[in-house]
Amino acid sequence: MFDELKKIYQGKRVFLTGHTGFKGSWLLKILTMLGAEVKGYSLAPENDFDLYHILNGDAICESVIADLRDRNRLIEAVESFQPDFVFHLAAQPLVRLSYDIPSETFEVNAIGTANLLDAVRFVKRVCQIVLITTDKVYHNNEWIFPYRENDRLGGYDPYSASKACAELVIDSYRNSFFNHAKYETHQKAIAVGRAGNVIGGGDWAKDRLIPDIVRAISKNETVIIRNPNAVRPWQHVMEPVFGYLLLGSRLVTDPLKFSTAYNFGPQLTDALPVKQMVELSIAAWGYGEFEVVTTDNQPHEAGLLKLDITKATTELKWNSRFNAETAIQKTINWYKAYLNDPKGIVSYTENQILEFTGI
Repeated sequence: MFDELKKIYQGKRVFLTGHTGFKGSWLLKILTMLGAEVKGYSLAPENDFDLYHILNGDAICESVIADLRDRNRLIEAVESFQPDFVFHLAAQPLVRLSYDIPSETFEVNAIGTANLLDAVRFVKRVCQIVLITTDKVYHNNEWIFPYRENDRLGGYDPYSASKACAELVIDSYRNSFFNHAKYETHQKAIAVGRAGNVIGGGDWAKDRLIPDIVRAISKNETVIIRNPNAVRPWQHVMEPVFGYLLLGSRLVTDPLKFSTAYNFGPQLTDALPVKQMVELSIAAWGYGEFEVVTTDNQPHEAGLLKLDITKATTELKWNSRFNAETAIQKTINWYKAYLNDPKGIVSYTENQILEFTGI
């Protein structure tokens, strides 16, 4: 996989939004390992220990610290770079936070996406665009059936709804400005990646399961969980990130066929309840305990969500490589390695990447 992707991305100019975030930092690192020239556009990392700083992000890319809502700044950043690829990961990504800042969540996730696609109109070369939304874009009936790419979009909470809005924005721009019938004129191909719940080393976000577990266990505190029976499609961060890269490469070979949406998630057997994830994480760490704490006024979060990944496996030849237990073990190993030797975590991360790709 690594060598195949290196042929596509080596020497190419890649514009990456959200490069200072969790998934964005992993993608940044992999792109530089593939030999790409990366220009990032994102808000500043919140903490000195964020993954972007751990991986020496400023040294491996041109970094623009700015807001997606600053349309003129974003257009200038894209137009001056004239990228071969655009990967859009920047977002307000937290469900619970979206209840506190709903308007800002819609602005960043929907209008921010529109601003980026406006900027792409100023790229005067062939360009492949991969826009990342979420598995939560689907109108969730909380049934046992996994959602397919042509199922109805929706969203109960502001985060989910804002991402569904972003997909409507994407579809409108694809039809209005980057229509397949006029591809030879605009030469822009636009695809969407929808990923399930992502875990992996370097995620320190508040109100995310694995970071909460790591913070608690590393301090010898009890892990507190809110929704023990909520089922999610858990997957290691490298699964969707390499899926995005593979999707971008397919746009090169056939820009019209692959200019659509794809689910990236685990096998259905790896859609596990929160309680089981906590138990597996504690087992991987070697010690720890948890407690279920519920309140009557906590915001709504979906209880069941599964993804159908048939389209990605058949059309892209993409497959998830880690089952849930392996993904948890790899994730916990990263945090333990970091806490034991922060200076050695860059090479540890590179080795995890190469091991994942089979090198």
